[in-house]
Amino acid sequence: MIGILLLNLGGPDSLEAVRPFLYNLFSDREIIRLGPSFMQKPLAWLISTLRHGKTESFYSLIGGKSPILDITAAQAKALEELLNRKYDEGQKAWVKGQETGGNEFRVFVGMRYWYPFTEEAVAGISAANITKIVAIGLYPHYSVATTGSSLSSLQKAVAGLPLEVHSVQSWYDHPLYIDALVEKIKNGLASFKSGEAVPVLFSAHSLPQKFIEDGDPYVDHIQGTIRAVLQKIPLQHHLSYQSKSGPVAWLEPSTEEMIERLAKEGVRNLLVVPISFVSDHIETLYEIDILYKRMAEEHGIELRRIESLNTTPLFIEALADIALKATREAGWTA
Repeated sequence: MIGILLLNLGGPDSLEAVRPFLYNLFSDREIIRLGPSFMQKPLAWLISTLRHGKTESFYSLIGGKSPILDITAAQAKALEELLNRKYDEGQKAWVKGQETGGNEFRVFVGMRYWYPFTEEAVAGISAANITKIVAIGLYPHYSVATTGSSLSSLQKAVAGLPLEVHSVQSWYDHPLYIDALVEKIKNGLASFKSGEAVPVLFSAHSLPQKFIEDGDPYVDHIQGTIRAVLQKIPLQHHLSYQSKSGPVAWLEPSTEEMIERLAKEGVRNLLVVPISFVSDHIETLYEIDILYKRMAEEHGIELRRIESLNTTPLFIEALADIALKATREAGWTA
């Protein structure tokens, strides 16, 4: 049996969890460095103390918690069912003309900054007597702050255990992932009145600029996804970055700046594609659906967002294909 481990950021599961979640987030020097290393945790405590009240007010507007665990668990369930259904249909179902070696799959979820932490997922995998793990970060585009941090946490969790781990670093141009995005974009464009011009704004999670200067491929991967989408559907498009925090230089332009710029250029309809997110959470439900939508309205723009991938069948098919290819690369299938 092979374990598939879906790695994600995590999010507070109650308003009371917001403060410790923020502390865990800002304690990670792979996300953002707060002064010298010995000051990281004291400053993380200070930031979480100062910010949690305002952040709690945001979460209160989207149901009082992050939906990311519920959605990721649903993605895991759908993926496990799909992989095992293909297995049950016959050992030639995945790879035409080849046997899969009789492997069955179980899918687990490990979060970076809130429960269930990666360590808990690894404990569950060990308890199930599974010794082979395919780790898939639910971040299509590699960055040391996301995939890198999650895989680093995983390596610490499996240290000394009899577990083999094969990690998927990125999948920003996977054909089925691109097809899933294109499907959502087409549906989003169709929601506007026929004949109206609707530019698309790809909004990615921001990163400190220094990460890119130090060689992080995140921006290249984002642009690679956009190129792959444009090969499927021609779009008038723009790219911006959202969700910055902390007193350092972040990627530009910000989504707020881009909305203002487009308004000045006469744009009156705008479809936002949260390109670096594969599930709904505060960045989509609050930042885009409430904050940016209100801002756009004030500038005379009707802003709509594509539906998130969540458990869309095409996206689950993409994850299944990614998992299968990883097992073959690891040599765990015939």
